[in-house]
Amino acid sequence: MARIPDELIEQVRDSADLLEVVQESVQLKRQGSDWRGPCPFHGGTNRNFAVIPKKNLYYCFVCHEAGDVFTWYQKRFGLDYPSSVREVARKVGIVIPEATERTGPDPREPFYQACEVAQGWFAGQLRDAPEAEIARRYLLDRHIALDAAAELGLGYAPKGQAFVTAMQELGIAEEAMVEAALVGRREDGTFYPRFRSRLIFPIHDLRGRVVGFGGRILGSGEPKYLNSPETPIFHKGEQLYHMHLAKHAIRKAGFAILVEGYFDVQRLALAGLDQTVAPLGTAFTDAQATLLKRFTSEVVILYDSDGAGLKATFRAGDVLLSHGVRVRVATMPPGEDPDTLVERGGAEALTPILEDAVDLLERKLQLLERKGWFADVRKAREALDRLLPTLRAATDSVTRELYVSRVAEQLGIPRETVTAEVAAKPRSAPPVRQPPPLDQPPVEYGSPAEPRGRASQLPRTPGAEIERKLLRLILTSPTWLQRAREELSVDRFTVPAFSRIYGALLGLSDDAPVGDALAGLDARAQDVWQRLLDVPPPEGEGYDTDREYAGALIALEEIHQFPDMAAETDSLERNRRWRALSPEGQARFRMYLATATRPGARRDDSPTEE
Repeated sequence: MARIPDELIEQVRDSADLLEVVQESVQLKRQGSDWRGPCPFHGGTNRNFAVIPKKNLYYCFVCHEAGDVFTWYQKRFGLDYPSSVREVARKVGIVIPEATERTGPDPREPFYQACEVAQGWFAGQLRDAPEAEIARRYLLDRHIALDAAAELGLGYAPKGQAFVTAMQELGIAEEAMVEAALVGRREDGTFYPRFRSRLIFPIHDLRGRVVGFGGRILGSGEPKYLNSPETPIFHKGEQLYHMHLAKHAIRKAGFAILVEGYFDVQRLALAGLDQTVAPLGTAFTDAQATLLKRFTSEVVILYDSDGAGLKATFRAGDVLLSHGVRVRVATMPPGEDPDTLVERGGAEALTPILEDAVDLLERKLQLLERKGWFADVRKAREALDRLLPTLRAATDSVTRELYVSRVAEQLGIPRETVTAEVAAKPRSAPPVRQPPPLDQPPVEYGSPAEPRGRASQLPRTPGAEIERKLLRLILTSPTWLQRAREELSVDRFTVPAFSRIYGALLGLSDDAPVGDALAGLDARAQDVWQRLLDVPPPEGEGYDTDREYAGALIALEEIHQFPDMAAETDSLERNRRWRALSPEGQARFRMYLATATRPGARRDDSPTEE
């Protein structure tokens, strides 16, 4: 029988309810946090057999039979291991298609091995390397002892080529390093380490295997945080930081704590709140909500309470609600974040905040009322519009009814009116404009031969606006150009003029002024360059350049996958890749499909952006 992939086995195991399975043939009664009954293996009559739901395990205190849901089917019904996996998969509604079965070793194993070796090397550098003194001092300043850092698996990536040399000496193949995104390849064929002068956070999959890394810059430089890009073993939108350790704690606690950053997770975990997880530098996704739902039906969101934090809170909360998860929002004191609060006061300082967490909708209502949104008719109408995404996200029928009644009460209108608004189709974006006639050549962005008013009639690409903002940032800062050299290939720019400009920038030597690239460009690209610089990037309070840069890279990486996704014939794989996209990425993919399939559209139209 062909081998079932390990990741699918883990998904089946995590989705199964052992208590429900055992109760089909054994009468159990609750005793504390466990369930007890007579042992079916040695035929006992006393309640010496225990099922422990929080660990998804069973154990007999007399004959010492023990195991998980697969072991239960093997020993109770005489099934072999693959058959027991398939039986459990059938019960929980997970399909194991024949096409997904492998008959040989996992072809991704070299990438897992490369990441594991890299993590060990980074950890050794943090512990012993003189150059890592800056990282050790940084951790101590944040009151994280080196023993605790070792327990968390933290490491240090030095500057220079030491990492590449060490990995080669340790026998890691160059292609494995490239595929695992540990190194990049220059045009001359040489390699450079992706992470340099950074504190390293290993990222694990559910099985505890290292699949990627996050790095925080120490000293000057941008971006502040850098994550591994998408690889065959690392998918940002499908994984959560610390989930491999948090999953058991989540079951034990009965809820998960969702925070924003690595240090928030680590501080809470060191304080004993192991049920804490965080996204990986992306907006919270449907795939991450599905992952959490496998372990709990309740999540407390503990993001910063500033404007950006609240926006991310409500976005993540709506995603979780749409998957049937109960969502509560914890409010941090002004100027605090989970890391600093727990650092000073321990878990005891956070406990009352978690206990006082309120339902997602109630938190929205609190903020709207505090800002006077229910004071007059016009504002009340807009307040309802702001509440509708959460009302529509609630898939649980009881929750939705409660939400509708609560909003109707707050607004002083009949609940039938709110129900009708919830059921109404959300306001859609304007339709995609038609491309120019096929007998006319496509016109590039910034073409002096084309009137500016014509640009609004040209086909738009899902990433054109992102490309424009990112290129403008790169043009205005040599620091960002240096970072982009290592993280952004020219083929990610689909607008021709943008691609030519970025290609010219990449052709500069490291110490050459950015403006030197202008002379080698054609007139159209030079005009685009000037127009980009006419509007400087935003700055000031509320604008996070690091977040904008990282978000743009993630978005362009998602968009680059669209042609392959659209051509994917395996519906399971296409659905998996769809769920892994961010909500914004899913919207862009729908736009991509609409543009590519509408009558008269051409796949080779040159995308433009005004």
